[in-house]
Amino acid sequence: MSDDRNDDRYAGLPKAEFAFPGPLRDRLVAAILGGEKRSTTGLMAEYRALGEALPTVGDRQVVVDSDDVPVAVIELTEVRVVPLGEVDLRHALDEGEGLRTVAEWRAGHEQYWSSPEMLAELADPDFAVDDTTEVVLERFRVVR
Repeated sequence: MSDDRNDDRYAGLPKAEFAFPGPLRDRLVAAILGGEKRSTTGLMAEYRALGEALPTVGDRQVVVDSDDVPVAVIELTEVRVVPLGEVDLRHALDEGEGLRTVAEWRAGHEQYWSSPEMLAELADPDFAVDDTTEVVLERFRVVR
């Protein structure tokens, strides 16, 4: 198996890291490669904590697996910032995790956002979400 880390096709592209390395990332990457996952959700608080600019439509990112190996390039087709309470069913379904309702989607995301890894990333052990928490909804397509 080749190591694509230094492949020129990915030069200069920012990484798209779905979840933290491990089983969840592996499932999400598989769903992207299989075409089931076409959207994702991040916390505005995470962008602020990391000092990162919000992505914009047309941005391309390299998707990496749990071993930090590039596996695909995605292009953002939509970016919205909304309160958590306004996430719609279409977005939840397009996250490709097999969930059927917004309530199921939200429960899974709240569990992830309250994980020790995420609280450490945010540098806020007391962080909690509610209906007004700003989330970044991204829709994307695989371009290679």
